[in-house]
Amino acid sequence: MSDSLIRAITKDAGILMSAATSAELVERARNIHKTLPLATAALGRTLTAAAMMGDQLKDGGSVTVQIRGNGPLGAVTAVGESDGFVRGYLQNPACDLPLRADGKLDVGRGVGRGYLMVVKDIGLKEPVSGTVALVNGEIAEDLTRYFAESEQLPSACALGVLVDTDQSVKCAGGYLVQLMPGVTDAEIDRLEANLAKAGAMTSMLSRGLTLPEIVRTVLDGFDVELFDERPIGYRCGCTRGKVVRALVSLGREELQRLIDEEEQTELTCQFCDKIYHFGREELRSILASAVRD
Repeated sequence: MSDSLIRAITKDAGILMSAATSAELVERARNIHKTLPLATAALGRTLTAAAMMGDQLKDGGSVTVQIRGNGPLGAVTAVGESDGFVRGYLQNPACDLPLRADGKLDVGRGVGRGYLMVVKDIGLKEPVSGTVALVNGEIAEDLTRYFAESEQLPSACALGVLVDTDQSVKCAGGYLVQLMPGVTDAEIDRLEANLAKAGAMTSMLSRGLTLPEIVRTVLDGFDVELFDERPIGYRCGCTRGKVVRALVSLGREELQRLIDEEEQTELTCQFCDKIYHFGREELRSILASAVRD
C-alpha cells in the first residue's frame, strides 16, 4: 500500500489525531542517502513526523524539524510541506551502533544529547520557530516535549521504522495525538490506557492494521470523525535555478575564488544527492549578473 496520512477528531473537538504510514518514502530516503539501519530509523522517524506536522499547515506552508545532538548520527533534518511531501538528510548516514539490550535500534544513543528545533513557514514575514532540549533522542518523546513547551499542546507521539534483514524498510509510520483545552481527566485516563494497550506503531503496522483501524485503536471509546486519507511521499524540489541562487548568495568574492581556482564547480543537493556542474564560463556569467543586480 502506498504511503498515506489520515486525520481524525473526536466529535466534541477535544482530541485531534494524525496517523501516517511511510515505508515507501523512508525506503526512498534510504536509497538516496545510503543509510545504515540506525540512520534509516532516525531519518525515517523525523520524516514521518514532518509529514504529519506539515499536513497541519495551510496551503503553501512548510515545517522544518531538526534534531541536533552530540551523538555519532550528527544533525537530522526533515522538511514537511502542506501538500504531503517531505524531504530530509542527516550528517552521518553510515552511522550504526550495537542494538539495545531489548534488541531494538539505539536511536537515542545515536542522536545523543542536544536540542530539537522546529521552524514553520506559514506565510508571515518571518518563520515561527521553537527549540527544546532533547528528552532522550528517540525523537517521538522529544516532539512530545516540543508540543508541550513551545505550543502548549499536551500530546502523545509515536514514531517507528522497522528495518528488515536486508536493511530495507519493512514498515514505518507514526501517530500524533493532541489534546485541546477542556479535555477531562477521565478522557485523559481512557486515552492513556488505550495508548498502553495499542503497543508500538510498527507492531500495529506489522499486524496489518490500516490507518483507520489504528486511529480507532488509539481512540477506542471515543466518538470519532475520520477524514479522507491523503497520499504522502518523498520529493525534493531542487532545480538548477535554485542552485544558481545559492551560488549568488555565496557573495562575489567566493564566486571569483571558484572561477580562479576551480576548472569545474560541483554542488550536491543535500536532500536528493543530485550533482550540479558549473564551468568557469557559466560562473563568470552568474557573477556578472550578480554584479548588475
